Amino acid sequence: MRIFAIIPARYGSKRFTGKPLAPIAGTPMIQHVYQRATQADNVNAVVVATDDQRIFDAVTNFGGRCVMTRSANRSGTDRVAEAAHMLGLAPDDIVINVQGDQPLLNPHCLDALIQPLKTGSEPRMSTLAFQIAQPEEFLNPKDVKVVFDQNGQALYFSRAPIPANRDDDDGHAAYKHLGVYAYHRAFLDRFAAMPTGRLEQIEKLEQLRVLEHGLPIQVVITPYDSPEVDLPTDIDRIEALLNME
Repeated sequence: MRIFAIIPARYGSKRFTGKPLAPIAGTPMIQHVYQRATQADNVNAVVVATDDQRIFDAVTNFGGRCVMTRSANRSGTDRVAEAAHMLGLAPDDIVINVQGDQPLLNPHCLDALIQPLKTGSEPRMSTLAFQIAQPEEFLNPKDVKVVFDQNGQALYFSRAPIPANRDDDDGHAAYKHLGVYAYHRAFLDRFAAMPTGRLEQIEKLEQLRVLEHGLPIQVVITPYDSPEVDLPTDIDRIEALLNME
């Protein structure tokens, strides 16, 4: 069983064109993510999957590994699945889908994420969640929330505040979905072959495709936050956090 971290990266983001190449403290964001992923103890290889020559050139220039994928992929997961096929991964190999806009990714997250996939023979999927500490993140639709059952399996992901606090007390924890996934290659292929789900279309959350088809997602709680860069205005905040490390 090999473990590959694949970072999907496209140039044409509607809200932030060229985001993977945006400089964070003088270094392209994709390089921050790549180098942090390589620091995970259990990852055998890190690969960027892109559809743009500029990103391909930037990755190879800093010594990273990159593959060119089609531009027509529905989502990052579909791009990761194409890359896994190009790399010739075996059905029981583990693929980690690392978000290319999380330059503060803690490598320990990746090691924790794959643990549920190392037990048992059935192809599985896992993802990360972080307990929300900032009230504004609970209300902000750009921060995706997740609720899960007593065994840690996801019940739903939403841009809305869930669970809704009917009595307006402060006694419950809420969790932010960090958007990093791990799958056995066989599960990833099944995921990519599924038709787009109705809830996936409404919320614009690809992981809902899995739940809509009745398949489980194991949620792994991590003590490490991994804030995203959604807009150019987020860079100053990320750089300030980077300086605090």
